[in-house]
Amino acid sequence: MKMKKLALISVLSLACVSLLWMSRAYSAANDDAEIRQLLDRWKKAFEAKDLNGIMSIYEPGQALVAYDIVPPLQYKGFDAYKKDYQEFLGQFDGPIGMEIRDLNIFAGDRVAFARGLERLSGTLKGGHKVDMWVRFTECYRKTNGHWLAIHDHVSVPADFDTGKAVMDLKP
Repeated sequence: MKMKKLALISVLSLACVSLLWMSRAYSAANDDAEIRQLLDRWKKAFEAKDLNGIMSIYEPGQALVAYDIVPPLQYKGFDAYKKDYQEFLGQFDGPIGMEIRDLNIFAGDRVAFARGLERLSGTLKGGHKVDMWVRFTECYRKTNGHWLAIHDHVSVPADFDTGKAVMDLKP
């Protein structure tokens, strides 16, 4: 009788652990898919120069901090980062191209991040053509069951001998 109880408890314990693992695996796949959709929505809005669409992936308020490739050293808060995007988009004449490559997403229960490379192309208002790759890391927080970005970091490598950004590298 004791062996049957022990066997039953073991089977039930294993079933519970399996259900928890399956639930987390399902959740992780959903988190990955939701963040990929978020980035795809951002990419389409970026290419369309849709400022409100771009900003829809970011958490409103002061939690958002961004380190962009242009000064200042950091943008604190949603409004400051929105102004940065507005000024950036205003520099371009015509469409802007955006390609995301080498995307990796890592998601926990409430915090996640994505990293990869972005190719930016387009023509500035003065006629200068831009075609460059940057590195990005974006951090997310799950709020009310949905992911929103709370941190962006965009960078290019620097040449320490010249003190200048190296903007012609390609993957």
